[in-house]
Amino acid sequence: MTLIPPFDHPHIIAGQGTAAKELFEEVGELDALFIPLGGGGLLSGSALSAAHLSPTCRVFGVEPAAGNDGQQSFKKGEIVRIDTPKTIADGAQTQHLGLHTFTIIRHLVEDILTASDDELIDAMYFLAERMKTVVEPTGCLGFAAAKAIREQLKGQRIGIILSGGNIDMKQYAQLLTNKS
Repeated sequence: MTLIPPFDHPHIIAGQGTAAKELFEEVGELDALFIPLGGGGLLSGSALSAAHLSPTCRVFGVEPAAGNDGQQSFKKGEIVRIDTPKTIADGAQTQHLGLHTFTIIRHLVEDILTASDDELIDAMYFLAERMKTVVEPTGCLGFAAAKAIREQLKGQRIGIILSGGNIDMKQYAQLLTNKS
């Protein structure tokens, strides 16, 4: 058998990049694109798509504040390893970026931002209430970060990848019910 890593493989990166590719094909060039970040497959694939289809687009990765290994790696210029983060964004509970993904992220991403669990719950609530869309905490990372800096983004064409609705409905309801 051949093991293909869930994010650090060229074919996975290429496949993940189709989300941004389809977005650019549908809406055209963007000023900024916000992408959830765990191991980096979706972010690096999306950054490659942006580089080819919207070359002036600034690409931002967003990870949980409790697990900012990508942000630390980006600033340090080398892969930083952390303990498994304690966050509701379980799809981003990675301990480090991959070798392939880090190389792409270093060269094509503008910055790595973070979102707190409270910001993720606010984002989930907003998306459920206003958009009638169930998005898991990890999938809300990009939206939470863009929402936090919305004043800086006024007048720009912004893209946000919402990735995934894989959440237990009881857990989802509990997170939204406990929103303060």
